[in-house]
Amino acid sequence: MTSSRQLHFGAFMRPASIHTGAWRFPSAWSDANFNLAHLTRMAQRLEAAKFDAFFMADHLAVLNMPVEALKRSHTVTSFEPMTLLSALAVQTSRIGLVATASTSFEEPFHVARRFASLDHISGGRAAWNIVTTSNPDAALNFSYETQPDHDARYVRAREYFDVVTGLWDSFADDAFIRDAESGVYFNPERMHVLDHKGREFAVRGPLNIARPVQGWPVIVQAGASEAGRQLAAETAEVIFGLASSIPDGQAFYNDIKARMARVGRDPDHCKILPGLFVVVGDTLEEAQAKHALLDSMVHYESGIRSLNIMLGHDVSGYDPDGPLPPIPETGASRSGQHQMLEYVRARPDITIRELAQKAGSYSGLAFVGTPGMIADAMEEWLAQRACDGFNVMFPYLPGGLEDFCDKVVPELQRRGIYRKDYTGTTLRDHLGLPRPENRFFPA
Repeated sequence: MTSSRQLHFGAFMRPASIHTGAWRFPSAWSDANFNLAHLTRMAQRLEAAKFDAFFMADHLAVLNMPVEALKRSHTVTSFEPMTLLSALAVQTSRIGLVATASTSFEEPFHVARRFASLDHISGGRAAWNIVTTSNPDAALNFSYETQPDHDARYVRAREYFDVVTGLWDSFADDAFIRDAESGVYFNPERMHVLDHKGREFAVRGPLNIARPVQGWPVIVQAGASEAGRQLAAETAEVIFGLASSIPDGQAFYNDIKARMARVGRDPDHCKILPGLFVVVGDTLEEAQAKHALLDSMVHYESGIRSLNIMLGHDVSGYDPDGPLPPIPETGASRSGQHQMLEYVRARPDITIRELAQKAGSYSGLAFVGTPGMIADAMEEWLAQRACDGFNVMFPYLPGGLEDFCDKVVPELQRRGIYRKDYTGTTLRDHLGLPRPENRFFPA
């Protein structure tokens, strides 16, 4: 199977592995998510493997679960993403740096300024993952008693995007003339005052920082709901999607690309990277044994609470060895709920206990096998246009990451479907994305 297209990879570092049992795995760094030296080493290793980006997810509250479950979670402590990525920016030179920032509780000016700063510090490698925050406990940390409903959060997010990108366009690229002889630092005719007044925000501007190196940091989105897909079609340049099969991936891929065309965007200006959990072994049996050992380390008390969060509904009172009851629509993340319910539909006899173990590991797309088997599967997904690459999730750190970089990446390079070196310096270069024109100072 041949393809002129090449895979793109993000590394999902949530703040470390997504798997609840990862920190307990033999040889794993149990403090991987809160140790700067470890995180630096992993970012540098991913850069050596030519990954497009290092993605730092974020939480604005500890997971909303009882302390008996929470005490088993390695996500209870993690670095604030922008602080961490600023540190990693000076320890790396090419890999993109993606951070989550919520539109629910922060002001657009704060987000615009931080991401513009990261883009300058990193030489054009920043990306903003736009989220609307579904955890109800997060609202309690920002003086709110409840969070807005799902669709209202996306209405706010759309205007938020317009404000942030408008602020990034405050100055023309040639505004800062720094003429020492005349004493003029910048040309005021090349500065725009946004003066935004909308339904959600009133923001005067301008942003007090030069236009980002990339024009705008790359825009990333991950929603799977109707509102999330539409926001992605209108704004996103990378989508961290969810797909459990090639037909599922193709349907999402085609839907997003068609929506982009309908709103006047070039469908090639967005890369779709489904989340992919990867366990590598020298034999299939070795990979399966690693996966089974990892899953055995998910404690039921932790797993059932993770399942509740994904579903947006408490099922802990039901028989653990019985089936999942009907799940009502809630204000929770539609992506997580969709992913779990799709998993259940494919396995109608699965029990709540088994689902809890899966929720504590990963219920989505997983490739478990030898480097050749994993490369075969990735190549098929790419050739069938079910994706443009993957947002790779490692089972444990650093071993799972190193196995992928040392064994799978060379096989993909040998097949010609993954880069052997970076061809540019910015994240837009890596992804083949254009630099946005300044809306106020067009070329």
